[in-house]
Amino acid sequence: MTTRSATRPGLVLLGAGLACAAGLLPAGLGLASAQAQTRGPAQAAVALPRIGVLKVGGDALVKEGGLSASWVLEHDGVIQVALAGDRIGVLTGDGKAWVKEGGLSTNWVLEHDGGVKRLALSGDRIGVITGDGKAWVKEGGLSANWVLEHDGGVKQLALSGDRIGVLTADGRAWVKEGGLSANWVLEHDSVKQLALSGDRIGVVRADGVALVKEGGLSATWVTENTAVKQLVLAGNRIGVVRSGGAALVKEGGLSATWVTENLNVLELALAGKRIGVLKVTGEALVKEGGLSATWVTENTGVIDIALSSGAD
Repeated sequence: MTTRSATRPGLVLLGAGLACAAGLLPAGLGLASAQAQTRGPAQAAVALPRIGVLKVGGDALVKEGGLSASWVLEHDGVIQVALAGDRIGVLTGDGKAWVKEGGLSTNWVLEHDGGVKRLALSGDRIGVITGDGKAWVKEGGLSANWVLEHDGGVKQLALSGDRIGVLTADGRAWVKEGGLSANWVLEHDSVKQLALSGDRIGVVRADGVALVKEGGLSATWVTENTAVKQLVLAGNRIGVVRSGGAALVKEGGLSATWVTENLNVLELALAGKRIGVLKVTGEALVKEGGLSATWVTENTGVIDIALSSGAD
């Protein structure tokens, strides 16, 4: 996912922390191609890596390819942007969730028109949290049917591969693995944020301690950091934003060494070999390659950032 795979504290948690956001109907509304509509679970398309930003005025911009690629205006009046593979999703201020599949100029498809509070994408799955706290997920083409996943005051929804995670209002983190009708497993309580990537599950407890487990749903938790505002997982990388605004990333095993990536950070995003940060100044920076790669300023006046490796 990236769902943003990274959730911004105070912006995205579908409640668990990151800000949601709003807008106009898209121009050129229409159906995606027949191929996109019938694409099955094992056929999620691979795209070039993408960067998405949400500007202060509600414009959602996406670029594809290198860090110096040109921006494309995808939608206005937006309150959240999400990226995964060749899919782009936006949540508009009227609570509508729109997704497009394929190139940056393909047509938008209205996915949900029921007071959506948060949108999540991963592979061929789309998830939403509606205003009544229900979590819904669909799998396959953009016209697939919605399945009610949880009806218990859901604050955050996370998708990764064949895993679905929810954080409920009582601070419990639940994860299921397999089909949409698989059983939920209680992973942790007293949680304020949940993150998923591959076979890793991460939580930030109410006391700011970040824990990550690797392997099966019953694997053992490892303490990763403390005083954490945001936890991000992607591949073999783990990232945190600490209470003072320092963004740290580690690569490799759960016991790898942390590297300080940037300071005065509001939000951190990870995807593939890219790291993105949103600074308190509204600057969106992205680096590509190793943890010591050079930062590139991607945009300014930004309130949200999303990354996609193209294969997520």
